[in-house]
Amino acid sequence: MKVVTHLVFPGNCQAALQFYESVLGARIRQLFPYRGSPMESMVPAQMKDKVLHAVLEIGDNILMATDRVGRTGSDGMSGFAITLGVDTPAEAERLLAALAAGGEITMPLQETFWARRFGMLVDRFGVPWMINCDKAA
Repeated sequence: MKVVTHLVFPGNCQAALQFYESVLGARIRQLFPYRGSPMESMVPAQMKDKVLHAVLEIGDNILMATDRVGRTGSDGMSGFAITLGVDTPAEAERLLAALAAGGEITMPLQETFWARRFGMLVDRFGVPWMINCDKAA
C-alpha cells in the first residue's frame, strides 16, 4: 500500500506545482486541465483551463493535486502538513527559505530533541510544510 497526499487548490494549482518543481527539484509528471476531458461540460467556463488532475514527482514520492470546483471542502488547507526529510542542516535551511518565499515561517529552523534542524512554514499557496533533518541523518 502506498499513501499519497492529494492537494486541492482554489484555482492556482499549476502555479503551485511549478513553484514546487523549481524549489524541490521535482517533476510535473501529469497535468490535465478540465478542457478536453470528460469533465469539461460539467464545469463553469472559468474553470476549463484549471487543473483537473496533476501528479508531481518528488524523488521516489508523489503528490497529486487539483483545482477545486465550487464549494467542496474547506476554504483553506488545515489539519495536515507535508514533511520533507533532508540529510543536512544546509538543505533544511535552503528548503525552508525557498518554500517560505511569499509565505510565512511558523517555526524557524532549530535543533530539537529528535532533529538537528526542524522548522515549519505555510507557503504562498497556503500549503503547510515541515522540514526535518533527523539527528541520525
